[in-house]
Amino acid sequence: MQRSRASRRSLVPAALALGLVLGAAGAASAHVEVDSPTAQALAVDAQVAFSAEGESSTAGIADVKVVLPGGLAPTDVTLVEAPDGWALTPTADGYAVAGPALAPGAAAEWTVKVRQLPDTDSLVFKTLVDYSDGHTDRWIELPQNGSKPEHPAPTLALRPAAPGATPLAGATSSASASASGAASAPASASASAPASASAPTSPSAVPSVTAAAPKDDADGTSTTAVVLGSVAGVAVLGTLVVLVLRRRKSPSA
Repeated sequence: MQRSRASRRSLVPAALALGLVLGAAGAASAHVEVDSPTAQALAVDAQVAFSAEGESSTAGIADVKVVLPGGLAPTDVTLVEAPDGWALTPTADGYAVAGPALAPGAAAEWTVKVRQLPDTDSLVFKTLVDYSDGHTDRWIELPQNGSKPEHPAPTLALRPAAPGATPLAGATSSASASASGAASAPASASASAPASASAPTSPSAVPSVTAAAPKDDADGTSTTAVVLGSVAGVAVLGTLVVLVLRRRKSPSA
């Protein structure tokens, strides 16, 4: 009996130790998962599901921020399903889903629809999980040298594109149209500038200058006529004087 009790007592610490190890392994294995039934390159309107496990026993997940991989824009993603009261908001490099904080330990699960998956073999979605107490879990690490990271970023493997699949057309035409419209505005402004600059030399200003010229010429002509008339008068008067003097001399002679 004593040996049996001793053996039982020795098993208790071992069980506790095993439980701690398993508990630690469970905490370490908590992560963000991503999956899609249409995980194929160039798939259109593909639904991608995410699940972020709640790691806190005292605080719940309040929001999740996802960084989109290359080839995806925030406008390409729309929300399909999320916890009650949660909504999707585009960010500069991805999107965020947020709402009332979940119960401690509850997983945040949401599904988005992607306009078209890129033509690649895998997609990495770096994710930040924010809790109601201000704590943040950063699932952003990538494998290096074959080792598994402690906080791996969720990765979605894609099958090769279906035969004949092609990328969807982007909205580049509207952008180019707006750019051409913006370019035409300065052109019209520059075209109107010379017209306003030529106003001081418009034809309406010319007559005021040319109208004064005849006035000056007329004044010069009248002056010349007066001078010539005076000279002629003096000459005539001199001739008369000479004649009178000659007549006076002739009788006396």
